[in-house]
Amino acid sequence: MGPSRILFLSGHPDDAQRLSEMVQSLPLAVDHAENLRQARIRLQREEYEVLLTEVALPDGNWLDALSLAREAPRDPVLIVTDRQADARFWSQALNLGAYDLLAQPFYEPEVRRILGYACSRRQVRQSRTAAV
Repeated sequence: MGPSRILFLSGHPDDAQRLSEMVQSLPLAVDHAENLRQARIRLQREEYEVLLTEVALPDGNWLDALSLAREAPRDPVLIVTDRQADARFWSQALNLGAYDLLAQPFYEPEVRRILGYACSRRQVRQSRTAAV
């Protein structure tokens, strides 16, 4: 089994590069989509465990990304990232269906913990579903 795949939806390619560097020693692979249109294409063609999205996107917002995740054939979990992440937004995001929230700027131990845990939980869920 190969690395778990994460699609990072962000209009900031530099953030995608930093994120990839933070998880390079883990069995995680990060792909980047600059907008919802690119993300939709990738999600239809490839399997991702996680869709990591910024709150504000060039062509929409995190709620649009949540809809994309729900429509995707592989049903990736959604993690939202924001520079003004606060408890109120975190609560709102979770209540609407996000898996978790990652604050920016990225803090490497937190990134590794949250992404690693999200991927491992999703793989366990898929294994249980396949066994039924």
